[in-house]
Amino acid sequence: MAADEKAQAKGEQVEGKVKKVVGGAVGNESMKAEGRADETKGDLRQAKEKAKDAIKE
Repeated sequence: MAADEKAQAKGEQVEGKVKKVVGGAVGNESMKAEGRADETKGDLRQAKEKAKDAIKE
């Protein structure tokens, strides 16, 4: 997995988790949903990079 893509995926996952927690704490469903979306985006990016690595081998 490319280092920059890996870092970006991890950043999206962390950002999503933070938004989910903060949104839940303050009762902001929109922020909570945005956090879930960001986290999922990071998960998908990570899966894509892992698949690319598997194909290369």
